[in-house]
Amino acid sequence: MKNSEFKNKVLQEIEHIPENRLVELYDVIHTFRLQAELGSSEPGSIMKFAGCWSDLPNEIYTEFLDDISLRRQQAFSRRRNRETSSS
Repeated sequence: MKNSEFKNKVLQEIEHIPENRLVELYDVIHTFRLQAELGSSEPGSIMKFAGCWSDLPNEIYTEFLDDISLRRQQAFSRRRNRETSSS
C-alpha cells in the first residue's frame, strides 16, 4: 500500500472520531509527530501521559475498562473469522 493510501485511510478514520475525543487524538498525533521528527525515544515525552486517568471517578474508569475489553473481544473475534474463512 502506498503512503498516500495510508494517509487517506488515516483521514477517513479521523472522520469517524467523536468530536469530544478530538483533543485526545490531537495530543497523541502531535506527540507521535514530534518524536518522529526528533528521532528520539525519550521516555519523558511519553511520560506526560502517565497518570492521566488517575482523577477519573471509579464508575467512569470501570466503564472505560469494560469498553476496552468489549472492543478487544470484538476486534479479535473479527480477526479470527477472517483468518479462518476459506474465501
